[in-house]
Amino acid sequence: MDNEDLNQRLIDVEIEISHMQKAVDELSEMVIKQGKIIEHLQRQNLILQSALETDVVKPLNEETPPPHY
Repeated sequence: MDNEDLNQRLIDVEIEISHMQKAVDELSEMVIKQGKIIEHLQRQNLILQSALETDVVKPLNEETPPPHY
């Protein structure tokens, strides 16, 4: 291999690494967003569980029907 071939291979490898780094960065951002969504859903779940334990939410068969019934 001559020097020009090696330089082109090096450039190709650097380009590929650049694409991979971009993909890793995008995946990292997505994981962070999903982590925030999961934390939010967990908090909502705890609130709903607490509401069920304190009888704020009645079972469907105990709910009074709305006035238009």
